[in-house]
Amino acid sequence: MIKAPEHISALSPYIPGKPIEELERELGIRNSIKLASNENPAGPSPAAIRAITAGLKKTLNRYPDGNGYYLKNALAEMLSKNPPSPPFNKGGQGGITYNITPENIILGNGSNELIDIAARTFLAPGDEAVMAHPSFVVYSMAVQAAGGKAIHVPLRDYKHDLDAMLSAVTPKTKMLFIANPNNPTGTMNTKEEFDRLMRKIRDGILVVVDEAYYEYVTDTGYADSFKYFRGKRDILILRTFSKIYGLAGLRIGYGIAQQEIITEMNKVCAPFNTNSVAQKAAIEALKDKGHIKKSREINNRGKKYLYKELSSLGIKYVPTEANFIYMPVADSMNIYKKLLHNGVIVRPMGTDAIRVTIGLPDENKRFIKALKKVISVSA
Repeated sequence: MIKAPEHISALSPYIPGKPIEELERELGIRNSIKLASNENPAGPSPAAIRAITAGLKKTLNRYPDGNGYYLKNALAEMLSKNPPSPPFNKGGQGGITYNITPENIILGNGSNELIDIAARTFLAPGDEAVMAHPSFVVYSMAVQAAGGKAIHVPLRDYKHDLDAMLSAVTPKTKMLFIANPNNPTGTMNTKEEFDRLMRKIRDGILVVVDEAYYEYVTDTGYADSFKYFRGKRDILILRTFSKIYGLAGLRIGYGIAQQEIITEMNKVCAPFNTNSVAQKAAIEALKDKGHIKKSREINNRGKKYLYKELSSLGIKYVPTEANFIYMPVADSMNIYKKLLHNGVIVRPMGTDAIRVTIGLPDENKRFIKALKKVISVSA
């Protein structure tokens, strides 16, 4: 029987958060909640839902717009007119405008696909890519699948150690991945840290900045990646409609870079990689600023509640700039399994931590109630 190359055989498949249906089927329970995959508990914008409904009726027998013309134009207009940094940062851009055109944008089947496309485009077998650990596991998977070598640099105080990552760069380095905020820890890198990295990193290394959770950031010191897009640097900024926009089930994300970078990535990109319903829903989601504001408020209130409850239980947590909280806990797999039996799905992070998505108020309360029960039983 045919065998895959060694660098493919050595891959471990990505294991997503357990679906509610699977848990209830396995344990015979009902009314479970899922706080494992960092989804928006408020769901998508009503305007996006209307676009989805209309799209289902009209376009399913036709191939989608392979270029994503209308969505790319909507994104280019939004990013050019408004400061691309988080909405909290009202004056942080100092009136700077960004001449972003559709040619600077690539669409993906989620930002996950764009990570894979970037690796396959810019890595040759034996090339290296530097990334933090722990961070989003898809980075190393994409690098290995492309025949490259992932260089892992440990986090420092639960966030990317950009100075150490810079020190890990060698003549073989072609890419550097930064999740900001980081998944799974929810920590962020500041303007000063990011600026120091970008001043020192040599040309010819693509810096991939994954900003899947940037809309949730509240810290005004958040790094401005678009500063380096404007400076025509080798940078690829990734964003997604899967998180605050609530469109995870439609799988659509986008990347921003200089046209030369996008042109090369388009050579690798599969045709019709984003579906017509997702494109239409994303356009409407962009327009609904009220839904984004509401989603952010739900997250901020939930964060404060969980901080208070976890502190009262004496459980350590890492302050977050995203929509999830990372908790370093001993015997995390045991806690995870006991929470499952209480109908609460969180995400185990190895043997020494769990990650919980910030949910709606009732979901957060149910998580705390189940956690108290689990801790009491464990004691």
